[in-house]
Amino acid sequence: MTHPALQPEATAVVTGGAAGIGLAAALRFAEAGLNVVIADLGPERLAAAADRIVAASPRGDEAVMAVEASVARAEDLDRLETAVADRFGGTDVLMNNAGIQPGSAIFGPVENWERVFAVNLWGVIHGSRAFLPGMIARGRPGLVINTGSKQGITTPPGDPAYNVAKAAVKAYTEALAHELRNMPGCAVTAHLLIPGFVFTELTRGDRDEKPAGAWTPEETVDFMLARLDAGDFYILCPDNDVPRSLDEKRIAWAAGDIIENRPALSRWHPDWAEAFAAFLAKP
Repeated sequence: MTHPALQPEATAVVTGGAAGIGLAAALRFAEAGLNVVIADLGPERLAAAADRIVAASPRGDEAVMAVEASVARAEDLDRLETAVADRFGGTDVLMNNAGIQPGSAIFGPVENWERVFAVNLWGVIHGSRAFLPGMIARGRPGLVINTGSKQGITTPPGDPAYNVAKAAVKAYTEALAHELRNMPGCAVTAHLLIPGFVFTELTRGDRDEKPAGAWTPEETVDFMLARLDAGDFYILCPDNDVPRSLDEKRIAWAAGDIIENRPALSRWHPDWAEAFAAFLAKP
């Protein structure tokens, strides 16, 4: 880890840190000697995750804190920020990672839309607003990682609430990065994590074993850390089925719908199937 914020005894806060990508990131931060704070729901899940992080940390219990908090509530994240400042003096790394995917439909239950927006979008906004003023004021190198999704870029049919929320996370993180880099004296950088197919609680479904095409959370976090070292803003992760070259073509085609004035989501439109296949076949 060469990002200047990822130093021993710096403090990392990870929401959605009790499982999946969040837990994998928390473990890597702990192994590197950072103080680690995880926030999630469920006392038993949090306690089990904290035990693993303590075991991975060179300084054990003194470097780890687990707090039950809902990212959907701004007051929970304000309380979390205060607790982190009281325990460790402030925050250097913020990973707004908590997410849900209950499924949605255009005319489906509005409650699903509200839940997805509350966690996947407002969780990122609440987290950034709660932590960033203090991180900036510290005058130290800082790092914000917001977990997005390829579904927020290519917006495939099937789960519109999730797509809309993740598309908004992309736009929000781009605006945040611009704001931070134009702020005099600010040493905090923002980055968008765009996972591929990762086998987590969110994607597991009824499966007990990882599909061959999926990456593990650990593979995803290792890739994220390598790309942070390289200075990437868009951390576009491949997986075992989809290489970066294919992601790039899918993203380019999605942008081309506007430029070429094609039908919305033409990649899935039967009249454009041959054109899309030909586009993919181009070297």
